[in-house]
Amino acid sequence: MSAQAEFLTPTIRTMLPADLDSVAAIEARSYIYPWSRGIISDCLRADYFSIVVEIGGAVVGYSIVSVAVAEAHILNLCIDVDRQRQGLGNLLLQEALSYARQQRVQRMFLEVRPSNDVAIRLYEQSGFNRLGHRPGYYLAANGREDALVLAIQLGDEL
Repeated sequence: MSAQAEFLTPTIRTMLPADLDSVAAIEARSYIYPWSRGIISDCLRADYFSIVVEIGGAVVGYSIVSVAVAEAHILNLCIDVDRQRQGLGNLLLQEALSYARQQRVQRMFLEVRPSNDVAIRLYEQSGFNRLGHRPGYYLAANGREDALVLAIQLGDEL
C-alpha cells in the first residue's frame, strides 16, 4: 500500500480531551443547534463511549454512546459536512454496535430528526427499527421538531 493511500485511510480511536475543539467545530458546522463544547466535555468526563474517526490525522467525525445496565443510547453520531456520504458514519455506527455487544447490551436506542433522511437510512440499513416519536424533542427554526425513536435488538431479552 502506498504512503498516499495509508494517509487517507480512516482510523477510529477513543476521543481525547485534546479532540474537543475539533469535535465542537464539526458539531457547529453540522447543526443549526449544536451541542456546546461543554456538553461534549461532560460526556468524556462521564466516561461515555466516545470515539472519533480521523483521516490524515484530522478528526472528521465522532460518536458518543451511553451504556447503562443492558441498554445503550447513541447520543450523537456526526461526520463533518465535507466528509459525509463516504461511509464514515457507517464505520462509527458499526464500532458503536460492536462496543455495545461487547458490553452485553440487549438494546440500543437513538433519536433522529424525521427530516434527516440520510441518517434514518443509515440506521435502518444497520437493523434499527422505528419505535415511535418524541414530540418537540429538537429545537428548530420554526419552534420545535419531533424526534423519531429508533432501536435495535442486540441480544436476548432479559
